[in-house]
Amino acid sequence: MITLNINNTPYQVDASADMPLLWAIRDMVGLTGTKFGCGMAQCGACTVHVDGKPVRSCSFPVAAAVGKKITTIEGMKDKITEAIQNAWVELQVPQCGYCQSGQIMSATALLKAKPNPTDADIDAAMQGNLCRCGTYQRIRSAIHRAAEMIK
Repeated sequence: MITLNINNTPYQVDASADMPLLWAIRDMVGLTGTKFGCGMAQCGACTVHVDGKPVRSCSFPVAAAVGKKITTIEGMKDKITEAIQNAWVELQVPQCGYCQSGQIMSATALLKAKPNPTDADIDAAMQGNLCRCGTYQRIRSAIHRAAEMIK
């Protein structure tokens, strides 16, 4: 058994050390907000925070998460995430919505690190978060809007 601290709750999971964290979160713990997209850490749908940093959980082994603070979209309850979610709604960012939890996780990490990001900062932080619907301009606008809301 492996103990994982997910959203400030300890979970005992019967997982092999090399199992991707995504499957422990979704299949063993039952938190399904984190999505499977590509399985190769290329699309960002599976983004979670590990000790505050965004990681692709589809390629992050469970063993590497032991003793660390894991936060999924379900655990995001702070002023920055609230501003991002409000900006997402205001600017009608999502279409299909599949990538949105990963997008929000990456955007939150960006605004925590850089409260007033430039377009270049946003492009760099969001690189690797793919949107099948192509809402990249709305995502960028929503990140700027969220930064304004936080001020």
